[in-house]
Amino acid sequence: MKVMTFSGGITAPSSLFAPTEMPILAFGHSKLSAALALRLPCNCMRRMGLVTKLQYSVTNRASTASSHVDSPASNRELRPVSRRRGGGSSLYIRPSLSVMNRDREEMREMVYEFLRGIGIVPDELDGLELPVTVDVMRERIDFLHSLGLTIEDINNYPLVLGCSVKKNMIPVLDYLGKLGVRKSTFTQFLRRYPQVLHASVVVDLMPVVKYLQGMDIKPNDIPRVLEKYPEVLGFKLEGTMSTSVAYLVGIGVSRREVGGVLTRYPEILGMRVGRVIKPFVEFLESLGIPRLALARLIEQKPYILGFGLDEKVKPNVKSLEEFNVRRTSLPSIIAQYPDIVGIDLKPKLVNQRNLLNSVLDVDPDDFGRVVEKMPQIVSLTKGPMLKHVDFLKDCGFSLEQMRKMIVGCPQVLALNIDIMKLSFDYFQREMKRPLEDLVIFPAFFTYGLESTVKPRHKVIAKKGLKCSLSWMLNCSDEKFEQRMEYDTIDMEEMEMEPSFDMDSLMQPRNDESGSDYEDYDDSDDD
Repeated sequence: MKVMTFSGGITAPSSLFAPTEMPILAFGHSKLSAALALRLPCNCMRRMGLVTKLQYSVTNRASTASSHVDSPASNRELRPVSRRRGGGSSLYIRPSLSVMNRDREEMREMVYEFLRGIGIVPDELDGLELPVTVDVMRERIDFLHSLGLTIEDINNYPLVLGCSVKKNMIPVLDYLGKLGVRKSTFTQFLRRYPQVLHASVVVDLMPVVKYLQGMDIKPNDIPRVLEKYPEVLGFKLEGTMSTSVAYLVGIGVSRREVGGVLTRYPEILGMRVGRVIKPFVEFLESLGIPRLALARLIEQKPYILGFGLDEKVKPNVKSLEEFNVRRTSLPSIIAQYPDIVGIDLKPKLVNQRNLLNSVLDVDPDDFGRVVEKMPQIVSLTKGPMLKHVDFLKDCGFSLEQMRKMIVGCPQVLALNIDIMKLSFDYFQREMKRPLEDLVIFPAFFTYGLESTVKPRHKVIAKKGLKCSLSWMLNCSDEKFEQRMEYDTIDMEEMEMEPSFDMDSLMQPRNDESGSDYEDYDDSDDD
């Protein structure tokens, strides 16, 4: 029965110190073995041998552990070792939270020192999850360099260093590449919108692309839209993008044209209606441009919405009036040449007025009439203008005649000189009219020689009619046929001058929206 007492004293070997019975079993083994051997079967004896070995092992471990616990040096060596899994107790000491924080701060400071060493200011990186080691940070920077980004680019948006190469950068760039965004544009793309590297392809990027396709932007045009305006990938679908498109449709922009408008100028998707688009539209309306004409202008040149109202548009309108342009002519000027309200206008007006005054003695009032008839003159360069003046001189016109011609039809300063020469030769050889006819109607040079001038001159000559160039040319083909049936020539029609027709911008469309932008509620946008 005492044997059972021995075996009962052999308990869990995981405790640090052995039970009190263990030394008795261990050191009394030689005395007990002979007596027990006579009374226990063989199997029992083998088990006793195993138990004895086990107790020796546990005893040795207990004594070894005790020596380590008492030794400070050993304690320091074991500090970083993690706790083993599975056991109810641990033979290793877990590092304290303060020690872990100190180690983490030391490693982060090493990363900061590395960044400072290559010229990156890490001041904005506090609180951002960064690579633990310098090697991983170096890998991120090398990858950004491979995309064409410089240290200056990284300093402009240092938070990009929080993006993992494998988890963030590569998936985003792969998705953009699959859409068709050219790799050659990645550098400029990321300079404009580096935040895209933080985005989730599925959660953030795919919904925006799907929305653009829903705006009738063709799939092949999607990558060009993203290249022009990468910031669109960060917009909320229910926010600015939807309200800006709804407003444009409301003022008369055709739904069929929305896709093309956004493809050519996707920046519209980021414009606030109440702060940008609506004030721009209302100001141009106040100058006398009809709403529907504005809608047609936006369809043709959507980039005009990007002209700053207070920075460019209003100052340029004021400059035009300062240079003797009549306010009543402003709608026609802007409709003919919308860019005039978005360029650096005043210096151009000064240069062109001085040039025309020095070459043709054009006074300030006449210069105002020139701009009204051809606003594009503000963007003409000096060399071509002087060549046209020399051509007119060679044709035999006096300075006074040239001045009248330029004021009457400034387009003659911008036409193809070779075509003008052919028209003038036909005028002299076949039409045999005096030069004064061209002084009165210099727009003769703007009509096609083969398509208009020759056919109509032949009909006039066959009928033996005497008429002005204006009466012969300044009308449609249908109107000209009607005139050929007249018995007399209407003098008022003879005095007509070609001018811009605002109605040409407002042709009706089959799919016009019936909505009125004044009823559009953009309160949320403000």
